[in-house]
Amino acid sequence: MTSKLFPPTEWITAYNTKTLKSDFVAGITLAAYGIPVSLAYATLAGLPPEYGIYGYLIGGLFYALLGTSKQLAIGPTSAISLLIGTTIADMANGDVQRWADIASLTALVFAAMAILAYLLRLSGIINFISETVLVGFKAGAAITIGLTQLPKLFGVKGGGDNFIDRVITLFYQLPDTNTSVFIFGIAAIIILIIGEKKAPGRPVAIFIVILSIVLISATSLGLHGFNTVGIIPTGLPEFHLPSLQINDVDGVLPLAMACFLLSYIESVSAGRTLAQKNGYVIDPRQELLALGVANAAVAFGQGYPVAGGLSQSAVNDTAGAKTPLSLVFASATIALCLLFLTGFLQNLPTVILASIVLVAIRGLFDLEELKHLYKINKQEFGVAMIALIAVLIWGILTGVLLAAMVTLLLLIKAASQPNVAFLGRIPGTKRYTDMERHPDNQKIEGVLLVRVESSIFYFNAEYIKEQIWEKIQSEPDTLKAVILDLNSSPRIDIAGARFLKQLFSDLQAKNISLKIAEARAEVRDSLRAEGLEMLLGHISRATSVDDLVVSAVQNN
Repeated sequence: MTSKLFPPTEWITAYNTKTLKSDFVAGITLAAYGIPVSLAYATLAGLPPEYGIYGYLIGGLFYALLGTSKQLAIGPTSAISLLIGTTIADMANGDVQRWADIASLTALVFAAMAILAYLLRLSGIINFISETVLVGFKAGAAITIGLTQLPKLFGVKGGGDNFIDRVITLFYQLPDTNTSVFIFGIAAIIILIIGEKKAPGRPVAIFIVILSIVLISATSLGLHGFNTVGIIPTGLPEFHLPSLQINDVDGVLPLAMACFLLSYIESVSAGRTLAQKNGYVIDPRQELLALGVANAAVAFGQGYPVAGGLSQSAVNDTAGAKTPLSLVFASATIALCLLFLTGFLQNLPTVILASIVLVAIRGLFDLEELKHLYKINKQEFGVAMIALIAVLIWGILTGVLLAAMVTLLLLIKAASQPNVAFLGRIPGTKRYTDMERHPDNQKIEGVLLVRVESSIFYFNAEYIKEQIWEKIQSEPDTLKAVILDLNSSPRIDIAGARFLKQLFSDLQAKNISLKIAEARAEVRDSLRAEGLEMLLGHISRATSVDDLVVSAVQNN
């Protein structure tokens, strides 16, 4: 029990000097990667740059105490940053302090949701948003994020309230492009991409940050219209409760819910990927607690919602992280930078932050997966495109909520319209499979074999009834028996049992018998409770479809 609540007890006993060295190097490398990225993501969230650093500093430290992933790195992510930035814009009314307070309140509400989900054992919530929806959502987020950063790359003001407005505004501002800024940004992008390929997992971004600061500070480049980060407060964040309450801000609950869903799905997905690679498993329920506590701490430290992103986690893993202690070393490194190096960052050009974001979001747009979906399943491709378009037209928050809604609707549709298979005998055997998939199967004269491939509940009973009667009406008048294979129906509720009872009566009126094969224990209990056994005779799991077919053929 202790190891579940406090995962470090599982690895701390085997900790040694070699592991310590690996974690130390990984922690410093992660900090070198995380500082410029967090500065960039904070601007994406519409917040002063230091708020992004606070997320890395505090979030990673507290996740290390409770998380079950050994390589997951916690901090701001591009999708959550944009979600915060675009949604809070309407809530803050241009007040920077209120903006920051709402962001911290969102993290606190997020934390409460995560901890409540942990207590209620709702870790299965991750399964309610499909991979297909996430593919579309991430692609839409990548386009939206990229569009917010392109004005910085071209050295223009940008603007617009939605996707179309931003595109039109940028188009009309392109003649005013600042050539020096644009070339500077393109050069940074090229170096970052080459660095990813030639030195994967290495903090190339920190090299670009240092180089750009030196060039802006020591050469005449600073006179060519470069916007810079400006003064970053020296010192560690002050810890206090967000100054706002939930009832002070309309819309903070759906924003926090969207951040929670995004963070949990992204974190667990990244955690599972790294765990599989390194030969261990993570506990999705414990991850709820770890993310909840990490975000609560971030909220107290003036940060905004954090998550475990795959890109920063891959850096941590590639740099040699063996345990979550690497996050502690990363936090310590970031703390030292906040105490002694913030003055150095004030001449950092914002075009460099835009370049870092543009390179980082490339992985969000998975064109190959979209092509694969289009090739193998047009419906799933359509779902992905709905999520993508929703993000572009209505924004990240609506896109997240719509993505969740689409997933639930697909689940409801699948459950309410299960496959009803009509069976035939595989020639030369006693096995029966779907005639539609295997047209060479042998049809049994005078007998209709039906297999319902789902549980039978109140919301799908009518659909099942329609499918069966449509098939019965298409059969010749010689039909004498309907055999229902319930092997693929794990459960049946009262409405489902009564539907079968009515089916028996309706078939009996047409001089057609109804028999049930291979019903499971819970299904048999429900059918007996509704008196089906008195009508149909003994219902047994041992009675196979073939047994009933032989009996029906003999009686005919």
